[in-house]
Amino acid sequence: MAAVAVRSVSYQYPDGTPALKNVSLSVGEGEIVGLVGANGAGKSSLLLHLNGVLAATGAVSVGDLPVTPAHLKEVRRRVGLVFQNPDDQLFMPRVFDDVAFGALNLGYCREMVERKVAAALEAVGMAAFAERAPQHLSLGEKKKIAIATVLVMDCQVLALDEPTAGLDPRARRDLMELLASLPCTQVIATHDLEMAVALFDRVALLSQGELVAEGEPAALLGDEQLMEQYGLEVPHSLQPHPGAPHHRRLRRPERAPAGPLAQH
Repeated sequence: MAAVAVRSVSYQYPDGTPALKNVSLSVGEGEIVGLVGANGAGKSSLLLHLNGVLAATGAVSVGDLPVTPAHLKEVRRRVGLVFQNPDDQLFMPRVFDDVAFGALNLGYCREMVERKVAAALEAVGMAAFAERAPQHLSLGEKKKIAIATVLVMDCQVLALDEPTAGLDPRARRDLMELLASLPCTQVIATHDLEMAVALFDRVALLSQGELVAEGEPAALLGDEQLMEQYGLEVPHSLQPHPGAPHHRRLRRPERAPAGPLAQH
C-alpha cells in the first residue's frame, strides 16, 4: 500500500483558474518525492490536497485512509504540513509551546507532551532551544522548529513547501541533512533542483497543473531538452562540462512504516 496516493485530482481556484488537471501520483513508504516545476505549475496546490486543506475532484488517500471530511483529524495527524514561511506556523511565546501545541490538541497528558516535545526537538537538533522565543531565531532555526511542530504528532508523511527557500548555504545544508536523517515519507515542493538531485528518490515534474514527467532525479533533471521545454534549467552538478561537481547523494536511515518519533 502506498503511503500517499493521489488519483485523478483536478482543482480550480474560485475565479475558475485551473490549478491541477487530472493528476495521479503514488508515493511509497519512506520515499522522498519532489514536486518540481516553474512558478504556477501546481506544486503547492497539490501539497495542500494531501491533508485536506484543499479538496477537489478525484481521490487522495494516506495509507488506508481517504482524505475526506470525516477523516480530517487523523489525516492531519498523519500528514505534517510545513509551510515555506515558518512564521506562518510559529505563534507562541516559547519554542516549547509551539512544538507542544499539536500534541496538546491530540489530548496527550502533560507528561507525555513533555516527552514528545523533547524527542521532536532532539530529532531536529534543537533540544537546547525549548525556552527560546521563536521570533529571536534565525530563519534556518525557525524552519527546524516548524518541522518539530509536526514530528511531535508522530506524523507518517512530511509535506514541505520550499523548505530551503531563503537559507544561506550552511543553513541549507543543515536542513537537507536533517531531512535525510528522517526515515518518514516526504513530499517536497521545491525550486531547489540541486537539493532534488542530492536528496530525492524521485521527482514529479508539473506544468500548468499537469503531471508531465516523473523519474529518478539525475536522469529527469539532467534531460536538457525536457528542462528547457518546461522552463527549468539542468542543475549545475549535472551539467557535462569540466569542473562541474559530481552530484552526491545524501545517506538516509533505514525506512520505517511508523512515524519518525514512534520509538519515543
